[in-house]
Amino acid sequence: MQAIDRLIEKINLKNSCVCVGLDPRFVQIPDQVKNPIKKAMGETKESLAQVLVEFNRGILETVEPYVPVVKFQISFYEQYGLSGLQALIESSKIARKIGLEIIIDAKRNDIASTATAYANGYLGKVDVWGQKEPIFDVDSITINPYLGSDGINPFIQVGRENEKGLWVLLKTSNPSSGELQDLSLNTGELVYERLALQLQDLGNQWCGESGYSNLGMVVGATYPEAAAKVRKMLPTTFFLIPGYGAQGAGAAELKPFFNSDGLGGIVNSSRGIIFAAAQSGEDFKSAARRAVIAMRDEINQLRTDRSGRLF
Repeated sequence: MQAIDRLIEKINLKNSCVCVGLDPRFVQIPDQVKNPIKKAMGETKESLAQVLVEFNRGILETVEPYVPVVKFQISFYEQYGLSGLQALIESSKIARKIGLEIIIDAKRNDIASTATAYANGYLGKVDVWGQKEPIFDVDSITINPYLGSDGINPFIQVGRENEKGLWVLLKTSNPSSGELQDLSLNTGELVYERLALQLQDLGNQWCGESGYSNLGMVVGATYPEAAAKVRKMLPTTFFLIPGYGAQGAGAAELKPFFNSDGLGGIVNSSRGIIFAAAQSGEDFKSAARRAVIAMRDEINQLRTDRSGRLF
């Protein structure tokens, strides 16, 4: 089964378009997770990495009934070097074991040969002493398109070979995204609109049985007017939607992202779920459960309004 079809199958099974971002900030992880590991292992980078794993385990097992997919932002692991990356690999194994789809938010891109190495490492397999082995073993990856198609095609090729998917940055949620993405071309198009059309040509050649493309795009919830434009342009494209919750967007901003079938997007929230206890004082897992259910229900009401039924 292709990546987009697996994702839609889980969306339908769980009645949920929520994506939980596993972006652990060590200083915000509760002492109930930290203290036993600190006592057993001391204050080392290895013990810190183990704290990340155990915190992620608690979140993953808590949210699994309510979400189809999780996203690991690689920067929160890379900052701790090899120990942090090992924590990422161990956490993704937990997500895999309990049946969640996995996005690695790495925003990779480079010239063709280097992009192939990135694609093999994240989506495919690499040669380890003559044996092909997966390293990160995730279902999809975010990539940056601004080196052109020769930096995207290697990811598509490896994705096709391994039934994995892509999320290409299109209109991002950060405040300064318009400095480049909203520039007007001499054709009258904005940069992100032109990019959308170019990506559509690539994505139309890589659709699953659902009719949706395995080449998805990142479109921020903080720019609903841009989403309305690109949704009309890209009816068979799934959007990965950051910017909900802590970044300021709410359910009202999400309407343009979804198609009339109630599909077409997954909405990411990181801090608003994994650190929900900071506002409530609850146990971190109880708070995460409450937050993810509330988010799922809010988005499902929107999807019902769009499609007339829930999947």
